[in-house]
Amino acid sequence: MTVSHFFAYLARMKFIRRWGLMHNTYPENIQEHSLRVATIAHALALIRSRVVGDHVNPERVAALALYHDVSEVLTGDLPTPVKYFNPEIKSAYQAIEKVAQQKLLDMLPESLRADYRPFLLAEEGDRTHWELVKAADRLAAYIKCLEEIAAGNREFSKAEKALRASVEALPLPEVRYFIETFVPSLTLTLDELG
Repeated sequence: MTVSHFFAYLARMKFIRRWGLMHNTYPENIQEHSLRVATIAHALALIRSRVVGDHVNPERVAALALYHDVSEVLTGDLPTPVKYFNPEIKSAYQAIEKVAQQKLLDMLPESLRADYRPFLLAEEGDRTHWELVKAADRLAAYIKCLEEIAAGNREFSKAEKALRASVEALPLPEVRYFIETFVPSLTLTLDELG
């Protein structure tokens, strides 16, 4: 049997720091970020199914979210201002991400690749699910900004404004529901939650 390095690479998610160009009151790695995105994406899928009335598979959305940044164990986390600086850089980085995703997929035993392919490579049939993952990813970044600002870190003020506008512009009623229902309490202290 051939040894696979797939999970050895995934274990390194905890070493990939996010927000590399900014001062953080607490550091965030892509492993922590992926869990947060997965829980938010799961909630968005439940809201879409229960409140909006358009059924999606919450478990599938959560699983896709868990893997949404795994290619960064090979590429690192490129800060958003750099990643989207111009169309050429954006396109080049997307190509690098695809190569990294394929490399991770190729690390798996052949008998498991078909099962992992949808989690590592975005597929057409999962467009609705990925839409919720991407919305959850933005919400997670927005929440991180709110937490940093609540901790007195003004470094995140501009990012918070841009992300709030980005999140509010999403044409998804489940995102508005999440913001109105869950976001207000995220900056409260433990005593205020009581």
